[in-house]
Amino acid sequence: MLMRTDPFRDLDRLTQQVFGNVTGTWSRPTAMPMDAYRVGDEFVVAFDLPGVSPDAIDLDVERNVLTVRAERRPSVPGDDVQMQVAERPLGAFSRQLFLGDGLDTEHIHASYDAGVLTLRIPVAERAKPRKIAVTGADEQPKQIDA
Repeated sequence: MLMRTDPFRDLDRLTQQVFGNVTGTWSRPTAMPMDAYRVGDEFVVAFDLPGVSPDAIDLDVERNVLTVRAERRPSVPGDDVQMQVAERPLGAFSRQLFLGDGLDTEHIHASYDAGVLTLRIPVAERAKPRKIAVTGADEQPKQIDA
């Protein structure tokens, strides 16, 4: 039901580790790690976004494409501060997921807690399994006299 859109994300992550942190821009955002799994009648997708303010997260669904954008801004309190170590990447982060037709994109629930953005995407009613009654060929419909 969920598909990753870019098979080269792991290669990008490895390249960033080898050549240093590259700040993401809106035209070339940095990848954000995610986990996706199914629990009952919904899919859960968790994105790691530590240090990102909830108001800097943007979620869009257009047709069946879910786009998550976020921006980690510098947290330096003033101009007189001299940064000693800056290992956390800053800039823009983005991820797109193609959602299957069996998912209900009208009822996606998003929450952000402890640096993790969690999306809950329910399975659409038309995609849920259901029982169908089977009648025998020799059975006649019963009529009730009122």
